[in-house]
Amino acid sequence: MDDWVVTVKDELQRMDISRTVEKQHWDKRSIFRVPESVRDLNVKAYKPQTVSFGPYHHGEYHLTRMEEHKHRALLHFLKRSHKPLESYVNSLAEVVQILKDSYDSLDLVWERDTDRFLQLMILDGCFMLEVLRNNSQTADQKNTQTVNDYVANDPIFSNHGKLHIVPYIKRDMLMLENQLPMLLLTTLLDEETKQDEEFLNKYILQFFPCNIRNSSDLRMDKCLHLLDAHRKILLWKDSRNLTGRRRKSWCRWNILSCLMGHEASAGDEIIRSAMEINEAGISFKKSKSRSLQDISFEGGELCLPPIVVDDTTESMFLNIIAFERFHIGVGNKVTSYIFFMDSIIDSAKDVSLLHDKGIIQNALGSDKAVAQLFNNISKDATLDPASSLKRVHERVVKYCRQPWNKWRAVLSHTYFAFLATKPWAIISVSAALLLYAFTILQTVYTVLSYYKPNDSSSPSMP
Repeated sequence: MDDWVVTVKDELQRMDISRTVEKQHWDKRSIFRVPESVRDLNVKAYKPQTVSFGPYHHGEYHLTRMEEHKHRALLHFLKRSHKPLESYVNSLAEVVQILKDSYDSLDLVWERDTDRFLQLMILDGCFMLEVLRNNSQTADQKNTQTVNDYVANDPIFSNHGKLHIVPYIKRDMLMLENQLPMLLLTTLLDEETKQDEEFLNKYILQFFPCNIRNSSDLRMDKCLHLLDAHRKILLWKDSRNLTGRRRKSWCRWNILSCLMGHEASAGDEIIRSAMEINEAGISFKKSKSRSLQDISFEGGELCLPPIVVDDTTESMFLNIIAFERFHIGVGNKVTSYIFFMDSIIDSAKDVSLLHDKGIIQNALGSDKAVAQLFNNISKDATLDPASSLKRVHERVVKYCRQPWNKWRAVLSHTYFAFLATKPWAIISVSAALLLYAFTILQTVYTVLSYYKPNDSSSPSMP
């Protein structure tokens, strides 16, 4: 006990000095292991199925077949660059500690054996660059004629490989535990062709379909790894294409707070689905851009960015959510978007409505499957309580609380829904309304006749 007391006292004395070191320690971490409590919800979403990148899944049996393809890619990379392997080893040796520090939980075998770690980085880094380059139309002018120097029947780098293998590699490249530091890729590229990070970003933009207009104007700044770059692509907004670019900033983004009732001032409203919102008089419209931030509400119109939902959507979003959860300071914009979609999607009918408006492009085939997807990926995710757009929240809630909108919602949800399922009821109600109308007309005619009698029957005045 005495030894422990002494140790704690010493740590307290060094605490102020070590705060800067501690901050730098956490700032360097960008590639994390997903805890079992999170992974157990969907194991396959976080575990690579085709290829490993980095130390976390290296050597796993089901991924070893890809190692021979990595070695072949390295040979092509070196032959094309006309530089010896030693030059790349020396360049990476200068930043090897930074590369190690990028991993939040690195096994001692990699910490102690720097040579083995550098070998892993070079093999995996060159393979990732070759995959990006071979599936991109952008090429360094110096290597334009030799960039596709693989044989026509190469299992990975042929047209056949692009169609049948690369999609699975692409999915694994967007897993948090399967990332490589961007510094590794930029160092290799700089040593090979003296190209900068922006040139690498062009590869990334063409490799991951983002459907961004004027993508040449996109500036992602410094990215931590491929998953971070893809996240920035999803969130990137061109002010020329934003739906609400002329509206005040408080009319944009995080409208989910309004619909989910996370703001205390809104009275903790019950979650409203897309169908209920639509019944209350709010219409849906496709935003002009695909940025997940291009969400706006004005005059009863809710604008949402279009999104393609396919077999890779769930894994991609789950890994981005995990990245936002564990990397402090990166923000929670994608997590907020997922919460929003989950709040308005309760059933297949909600998906069908959003599909009709061009907001959801369903590549899964089943509207029910899309609804389940959004409901599943939002589990155990949390919103930052500090992110509030109180005025937007109040505007939407106020719109839904207006007596006419509330009455219309109740009428549509209760009576019209009942009539739609009971054809005989429609006839009965229609007949009753018609009879009621005739009764009103007859009453009006009687009153008018009393106050304006016919001339022939009018009594003579004395």
